Amino acid sequence: MAKSSNVKNISLSIEAGTFTGIFERLRGKKSDFEFKEISALRQLLSNERARILYTIKNKAPNSIYHLAKILGRDFKSVRQDVKLLEKFGFLELESNTKGAREMLKPILVVDKINITINI
Repeated sequence: MAKSSNVKNISLSIEAGTFTGIFERLRGKKSDFEFKEISALRQLLSNERARILYTIKNKAPNSIYHLAKILGRDFKSVRQDVKLLEKFGFLELESNTKGAREMLKPILVVDKINITINI
């Protein structure tokens, strides 16, 4: 049986000379996240966030802290980026407890991102 691919869809259109768009969550659910400017989409899909997605896919860190160590970045910054990527449905956080500590393991839930621009 072939593995199903999870695809993230972002639809943009050009209206009155500016980009507008709706972000479509996984499984076809529409979200209330709208991009009024292309710069907002660029911020979501920054190089650092792309590195996070790539690292989660290829290194499978067991926590956000571990991910920050692999990336060589500040934990707080990585956590903020991970939370944003979770909010937009690119990844999920699995809660694991180790003693009295709770660790959140980032799990990638998207294989592909499609961006469509309607002119």
